Amino acid sequence: MRYKISGKQIDIGEALQNHVKAELSAVTAKYAGRPTDAIVVFSREGHAFACEATVHLSTGLNAQAHGTANEIYAAFDSAAEKMAKQLRRYKRRLKDHHHARPQPVELMAASAYIVTSAEESDEGDEDHQNPTIIAEMEATVPSLTVGEAVMQMELAHAGVLVFRNEKHGGINVVYRRDDGNIGWIDPRNPG
Repeated sequence: MRYKISGKQIDIGEALQNHVKAELSAVTAKYAGRPTDAIVVFSREGHAFACEATVHLSTGLNAQAHGTANEIYAAFDSAAEKMAKQLRRYKRRLKDHHHARPQPVELMAASAYIVTSAEESDEGDEDHQNPTIIAEMEATVPSLTVGEAVMQMELAHAGVLVFRNEKHGGINVVYRRDDGNIGWIDPRNPG
């Protein structure tokens, strides 16, 4: 597994890096079969330390956790505990569905854009039709089943996930509705 451990205006020592690698290795070995990489970022939040950890699994799922404490090791341990809980739930769901993915998730290249909102535009109705692109980024669209897409969205604490449906290859969307349920948009299935 590849590790990227960094600090925002904090010096991260070798002892902390070794602690992070050992703990994340133990957590992922216990609950996740094939992790590919981990990104851990430490920062300050007032007088406390914060730790943001993300683990990418070969199944295409991303597990994210955030921990805060007065000491930097305790902040990481809090994030690692939350990560373990998420991965344990993920493993339990896979067992419940008796579904093991033999191949890593296929990723399709895509572009993501950030555009101006209607409120930011001062120049009349014409700009509402053609918003200005503020930023352009590379993105990936995973090829997943609907169940895996819902799991990915929940693990990432995201409100929406765009994915390619493995069943028919079309682009689908799952999202969290205001009533707490999950919505699924499948343009190829109008019924």
